[in-house]
Amino acid sequence: MTKRVIIGLSGGVDSAVAALLLKDQGYDVHALHMTNWEDDDGYCTAAEDLQDARRVCEQLDIPLHHANFARQYRDQVFEYFLEEYRAGRTPNPDVLCNREIKFGVFRDYAKRLGGDLLATGHYARSGLVDGYGALFKGKDPGKDQSYFLHAVSAEALAETLFPLGELLKDEVRQIARDRGLPVHGKKDSTGICFIGERPFREFLATYLPANPGPMRTPEGEVMGEHQGLMYYTLGQRQGLLIGGHRDHGEEPWYVVGKDLADNALIVAQGEHEMLFSDGLTATEASWIGKAPDGLDKGLRCAAKVRYRQADQACVVTALGDKRLDVRFDAPQKAVAPGQFVVFYDGDRCLGGAVIDELG
Repeated sequence: MTKRVIIGLSGGVDSAVAALLLKDQGYDVHALHMTNWEDDDGYCTAAEDLQDARRVCEQLDIPLHHANFARQYRDQVFEYFLEEYRAGRTPNPDVLCNREIKFGVFRDYAKRLGGDLLATGHYARSGLVDGYGALFKGKDPGKDQSYFLHAVSAEALAETLFPLGELLKDEVRQIARDRGLPVHGKKDSTGICFIGERPFREFLATYLPANPGPMRTPEGEVMGEHQGLMYYTLGQRQGLLIGGHRDHGEEPWYVVGKDLADNALIVAQGEHEMLFSDGLTATEASWIGKAPDGLDKGLRCAAKVRYRQADQACVVTALGDKRLDVRFDAPQKAVAPGQFVVFYDGDRCLGGAVIDELG
């Protein structure tokens, strides 16, 4: 019996090529396009993306379904996003978006459409290890998206296909051109998951009012005024507007800390020691399948503290209550609380956790 695959079709080139490849492989392919953000402010391209999805489905002769998950996105992803910024942290909504929406409510909806399998245009690979669904890096190191998928459950991964996992981005574009897909030249989407490309500070200010305060050095010298701690992240260089201090030379300034009690942004010049961390404590640990062996005594593996970072050697130790201690072989620059630390054994993604404290 031919298996039915429900593919998330965004209207972009990656998911379009994924749908084409699945059709070529003989699956009964149905497409599901999601609307997850509804503000009519000119930045969200939802209407255009839906039209592009329709054009792709017409060419491939596959059914297109449309679902609105805007309420779920606001409740399960966006509220968390705002809550973390209120706390002065730097969240990564793409991770929650994958866990809660694309492999949560989307997966449930796909089952109601009779889907046996789920598919997306992510650059990653899935498989089974010891009977559990497993996640692996995509072949293209510049596009690998396993970092953003680390919180997806083993159960969901066991039922998921990633048709682009073995391809390079250039190969995907070439397939789209060769097969005449209407979106072959469409620019890749960037910005916040489903919210689109927009002036970030202006967008955040509509939900979190600005709360200016002093911008000072670790020694206490005031260098200017910040517009609100939530607008800055550790390691940030751009947008500080520090200048005209002849006593401080020409080295660039970076955000090296936040003093929430005094509403102060801590800045320093050059490769300041506060930019680097030998380790961190993480919370809400999430493992794909069962937790790896050796966490009680210290598991040697690799980790990323941001997307596209090279793997960093480390030792991870369980502290209880889903808390982890992570010690790196080499100091890490600009580690931001609220982001995710994601663990790897070679190409296999083991899981991850939320960065809580540095040191």
